[in-house]
Amino acid sequence: MTPIPSRGYGATGSVLSKLHPIDFERAAPKADELLIDILYCGVCHSDLHQVKNDWGNTIYPCVPGHEIIGRVREAGASVTKFKAGDIVGVGCMVDSCGTCAPCAEGEEQYCEGPKGCTLTYNGPMKPDGSNTYGGYSVNIVVKERFVLRIPPELAVERAAPILCAGVTTWSPLKHWKIGAGHQVAVVGLGGLGHMAVKLAKARGATVTVITTSGEKEAEAKALGADEVLLSTDKKAMEAKELSYHFILVTIPDPFDVNPYVTLLKRDGTLVTVGMLGAYKKGIDNNEVAFHRRSIAGSLIGGVAETQEVLDFCAQHGIQPDVELINMPDINDAFDRMAKGEVRFRYVIDMSSLEAKR
Repeated sequence: MTPIPSRGYGATGSVLSKLHPIDFERAAPKADELLIDILYCGVCHSDLHQVKNDWGNTIYPCVPGHEIIGRVREAGASVTKFKAGDIVGVGCMVDSCGTCAPCAEGEEQYCEGPKGCTLTYNGPMKPDGSNTYGGYSVNIVVKERFVLRIPPELAVERAAPILCAGVTTWSPLKHWKIGAGHQVAVVGLGGLGHMAVKLAKARGATVTVITTSGEKEAEAKALGADEVLLSTDKKAMEAKELSYHFILVTIPDPFDVNPYVTLLKRDGTLVTVGMLGAYKKGIDNNEVAFHRRSIAGSLIGGVAETQEVLDFCAQHGIQPDVELINMPDINDAFDRMAKGEVRFRYVIDMSSLEAKR
């Protein structure tokens, strides 16, 4: 079958290089696949980490992007859920083994097959020389079972971050059954954090935002937070010890987790999302053991959970707060994101990048 021409922005080999236009080809869609023209793509902090090879597994050339909203151009012969013209989404994964226990249970992100899940860009979790190209491009070809329905209640130009930031925070809130009666703290108020606040509130929890910046108090309250706690205020932090059932930490870079552990109630749980790697300091097990606290992690979410959070957002009127940018402005956006200057998620308008036909 004739390959599909595509064009995107990517990095071609140096951790110091800027993203620039790249022409490449997509494989023609198979019977169970869809060819999707990309309309919008969110800019995730992990895109920056991956381009700079911060995790030591980047395969170049690297075309990032895993918060994709698009329109179906062509559906394969065996596709039953979608048709040409449908508005759809593609999140962090485009394949998995489909047969292991996690896949059977709808948690493809934890795929235990030989290659793990296949990420939307930068190939499998364990690089084997293959590669996938993501949503900083004009089109993508994806298996039907990894394509999401975008509810019509969601604005297409704002929905993209739900596919990563949304499900990454939704998955632990759901897993730990967070809802009415729970005191929840969200640490960090960026792309992940602002979605965590909205989702936890909609689930019925009382939500505190923990931040280093007092300037974020008004923003946090506008998002629905009941309270704001400054992590730099030692007395305020001490006053909140043993206060929270659940703490979701959305800081994307290494940090000291210990000051947050003491805020947990007995049997409370702290979950770190967004940061892959070691904490700055080891965990003080005295603080963990003496109150039977739990320290955990969570990785994105499965396909079913992603559809679930999309539908939940539609039902509850939840939309990510975004700033639209053009594709050629991505390097400036990366610089501003690294400095924490975006509120709260960049979304690329892909009409600003036309494919070479």
